[in-house]
Amino acid sequence: MSLLEIKSFIKNIKPFDNLLNNELEEVCSHLDILYFKDNEEILSPAKNAEYLYFIIKGVVQEKLEEEVVSVYSANEYFDPITLIENKIKNTFVTVQESILYALPKEIFLKYMYQNDALESYFFSTISQKLNSSMQNEQKKKLLDFAMSKVEDAYLQKPIYIDETETIYSTVVQLTTNNIQSILVKRADGEIGIVTDSSFVKKVLLKRMDVDGPISQITTYGLKYIEATDFLFNAQLQMAKYNIKRLVVRKEGEIVGILDIVSLSSFFASHTHSTSMLIEEAKTVEELKEASSKFIRTIRVLYEKGVKVRYISKLISQLNNKLFQKLFELTAPEELKTKSALIIMGSEGRSEQILRTDQDNALILADDCSMEYDEILKYTQTFTKHLVEFGYPLCDGNIMVSNPFWVQNSTKFKETIFNWIHKPSEENYMYLAIFYDAVAITGDNKLLTDLKEYMYTICENAPSFYPYFAKPIVSFETPLGLFSDFVVDKDLHKDELDIKKGGIFPIVHGVRTLAIEKKLHETNTVDRLKELHELDIIDEEFMNELTEAFNFLLTLRLRFRLEKIDKREELDNYINPSRLTILEKDLLKDSLKIVNKFKKFITYHCKINMIS
Repeated sequence: MSLLEIKSFIKNIKPFDNLLNNELEEVCSHLDILYFKDNEEILSPAKNAEYLYFIIKGVVQEKLEEEVVSVYSANEYFDPITLIENKIKNTFVTVQESILYALPKEIFLKYMYQNDALESYFFSTISQKLNSSMQNEQKKKLLDFAMSKVEDAYLQKPIYIDETETIYSTVVQLTTNNIQSILVKRADGEIGIVTDSSFVKKVLLKRMDVDGPISQITTYGLKYIEATDFLFNAQLQMAKYNIKRLVVRKEGEIVGILDIVSLSSFFASHTHSTSMLIEEAKTVEELKEASSKFIRTIRVLYEKGVKVRYISKLISQLNNKLFQKLFELTAPEELKTKSALIIMGSEGRSEQILRTDQDNALILADDCSMEYDEILKYTQTFTKHLVEFGYPLCDGNIMVSNPFWVQNSTKFKETIFNWIHKPSEENYMYLAIFYDAVAITGDNKLLTDLKEYMYTICENAPSFYPYFAKPIVSFETPLGLFSDFVVDKDLHKDELDIKKGGIFPIVHGVRTLAIEKKLHETNTVDRLKELHELDIIDEEFMNELTEAFNFLLTLRLRFRLEKIDKREELDNYINPSRLTILEKDLLKDSLKIVNKFKKFITYHCKINMIS
């Protein structure tokens, strides 16, 4: 390789992209190219740490005895920690012929301590490192987002009228269909457009006769754009011609109208188009069509670089809107005022991104006079609709189709009392799911009253908290004694369960503290903020937990999206060997934070005092 190629190679590996030009040149001048055969040992505890290795070609495994704890491939490096600590803990061996750059230890350490960005990276707090990584990923993904197509945005459906229609009847059409523009067909076949602003500017201000033909205020000479064209080209066209709408064609047919509001909203959050489809839905079928856009919305937001925490909140808003709309379209009138439809678990916490299952219930007012059998008949239909929309049935049957989750307020109080005073794994699981509940439609006071009752019962059961918190130590953190990943050896070979090992302990530990302090907030990160304000956890620990939680959720989403592409069943497993060296380090850091939090909860809730 030429010096220019070597510099480009090193510059593209984080955090060495922070080297100044003169530093980069000296680093590159000290690099040696080494060749290793297949199954050749590079580092081992018996050797001295002399070099930082960059892989040009090949694959290197890091092993603890015979167990593979990490895998490194092209454009990755190993092992800075051995150089910093001057101790080799594991063995590094090639699994195919490999070509590596070797940077002498003294040169690496010299510039690590000399360059603030490198030193900060290798010695920064875990929360800072995690946050920095997420920000860099966002910048990269913005480039992909810029390639979005016109058909990715919300397009108003094309609705046509004849040029002989009256102005009044056209207004009726706009109002009935809840649209802002309508296409007008002229006798010679040309298409024009009338918008809601046309009526203000041309009809009201000029006092036109509303019984006159719509052709009087129709605009012709429309500007078109292809559905497969880039959205930024649509933006350029609107600016060039000073217009607010483009007619969208696909294969010669008009498929919709793109307006400047939808365009702007797409670049802002992309949820606008899906939200509009939900709001405009007048039938269950139209609502089903809107729900089919959710995965695409998630993917676009993820590729745009939006943090998973915010994606989950945005998608939660769409889910809530969809459930609310379905309830409005299908529920008997009395249920709309004499009940509260609630969502629970990860949906209630605004942390469910991809649809895993349903967690919902219906709280009935004590004075609801509707026959219980009729209510259950409706709730069965509600669940069936959600399944058709792509929301799987809950394995634990925590759904409104299950009579256990359709009770009046008094019976729900009896159930809550039993959950707390008759300890069992199942009862505590139900209580945890219920505590995360939010009401999405109906009488919200029904849920608020039940939660207040729950706080009172918990307060009068002092032994409740250690038993409730105990599940956080039920699953081992998949991190070994020497900071190596502990992966599955059977069905999910070489993978680890990121939910059991990392996400759940944070969620449930925070939930335990929140219920103890009677917090009404349901989102995990928002609960963390409130717990910090109450001096339960300090600011640094709050930041560490927040960033670790976000990183773990991001990894889970990434692997789930890949499984959707491959049409595989969704689960919580990820393969750490497919992560970059930076991601592996951040995952290890995140799991260390999980262990730290487990110890905190164990001490705080006195879990060790119970059997």
